[in-house]
Amino acid sequence: MGFLGADPELRMAPGGKAILKLRVATNDSWQDKNGDWQERAEWHRVTVFGKHAESLAKFLRKGMCVTVSGQNRTSSYEKEGQKHYSTEIVAFAVHSPNQPARSQAEGAGAEAPFAPASLNGSSFGRAPAAATVDIPF
Repeated sequence: MGFLGADPELRMAPGGKAILKLRVATNDSWQDKNGDWQERAEWHRVTVFGKHAESLAKFLRKGMCVTVSGQNRTSSYEKEGQKHYSTEIVAFAVHSPNQPARSQAEGAGAEAPFAPASLNGSSFGRAPAAATVDIPF
């Protein structure tokens, strides 16, 4: 779960397929060894394709809360003789609590946004209880 750091950027590929680019910030906080709380923001590039991209572009705006489900994709490029790597999330699902009803946001025949049940509720982002058990190897 994170927040949009900018308005989404919608463009159309040469074949007519919609491509939506999002910048999502997530926050991580922890207590250091002195007991002081520390916080760090992490930025994620997210790409959404097709009709879902078109419907999201109609209502998503900077500052809105979103949950994203997808796959990490890493690519590389060369700049001034040095190899650089870039990672983005190719989303198959983006959901926002600010999302309007399906009929308003997507129109007829469009895919409905998907939000897995595990993303709803207060346990989001917590490790399952079994993950805290010591593994004997």
